[in-house]
Amino acid sequence: MKFLLIAPQPFFSVRGTPIAVRLLSETLCDLGHQVDISTYHEGTDLNVKGLRIFRISKPPFIKNLPIGFSWKKVITDLFLAALSLRLLIKNKYDVIHAVEESIFFAVFLNIFFKKTLVYDMDSSMSDQLVERNESLRNYQNLFDKFERLAVKNSDIVVPVCGYLADKVKGYDPNKKIFMLEDIAYEDIIIDKEENLRQQFNLKGVVALYNGNLEHYQGIDLLLESIVRINSSVPYSVIIIGGNQKDISKYEKMAKKLNILDKVHFIGPRGFKYLPYYLSQADILLSPRIKGKNTPMKLYSYLASGKPVLATRIYSHLQAIDQLTSKLADPDPASFAIGMQELIENENLRNTIGEAGRKLAKNYYSLDSFKFKAKKFCAELELNYKVTIVPHNKYY
Repeated sequence: MKFLLIAPQPFFSVRGTPIAVRLLSETLCDLGHQVDISTYHEGTDLNVKGLRIFRISKPPFIKNLPIGFSWKKVITDLFLAALSLRLLIKNKYDVIHAVEESIFFAVFLNIFFKKTLVYDMDSSMSDQLVERNESLRNYQNLFDKFERLAVKNSDIVVPVCGYLADKVKGYDPNKKIFMLEDIAYEDIIIDKEENLRQQFNLKGVVALYNGNLEHYQGIDLLLESIVRINSSVPYSVIIIGGNQKDISKYEKMAKKLNILDKVHFIGPRGFKYLPYYLSQADILLSPRIKGKNTPMKLYSYLASGKPVLATRIYSHLQAIDQLTSKLADPDPASFAIGMQELIENENLRNTIGEAGRKLAKNYYSLDSFKFKAKKFCAELELNYKVTIVPHNKYY
């Protein structure tokens, strides 16, 4: 099959959705399909047989595109829609595979081109807008209507987690859904060795958090839980990520709580180094207090073989349970109890870590993703009557 994969992100870059797009495109090419990616002007090219990357012209004054909604992104998506239109006119595709917000202009384009349309739903645009700006909550019904329109006009929807699958069913109970979860990022890359224990003179058990420092990530909860830990076993907490403003805010909070000797804010490290830093920890932390999508880092947490301490919220429970992780209610007292149990019990850490590793291997590994992607392609060929043509006809 010939895919036009529309990726409204800097591609390739080492962050959540672009990693998922790369994984999908490489897997499709491995299966013998051909993929054209329509994407932003920013990013790194890939050398993959069967893959071509087409980029928009650089919009004036736009660079370093941020994650999430912004007016920069709106303007850039207009350029992306124009590029996608040109590619559809020039080439004969079997499938338009639209990632995230690109589905909205893809639906319009497909009125004229009538291809098999796939909605790759990495998140709910409606939820994302409201979560980032509470003042937009009064408009959520309107956002949901646009999202429902996108679902109803797609042939198949590919959500990344159970919450999104349920949301699609709410929009259209008869819509064909094929779930492709994110997977663990396991390549250990070391450009410059950084031994955290030596650098920060850490003693005993090391607990580590990786991610941004937005409020929903639960850093307040984490710091307040540390105050409540009363253990004779020495331990330290490493927090990777965040901008300088957020780091300063939480360092002040840690100082006020008198726990600066326990907590080390070391700033951001590239996502591609994540497995390297996870390997240096004894406990991995996800104190998130709200959210519905499963955080992508959770799969890498599990694959590391280190025990995960996570809050008992829907965002986590879609992927883990009390056998494959240590779960705690999303409050400081409960999180402190869970953390202290792991600090003081090495056998418990090993048991939970191994269970999480097996879960990641069976359900969130590259092999499992390729198996699901193969079934997804078979579903397209069987049910949507795509026309299979020789690979060299249009290339």
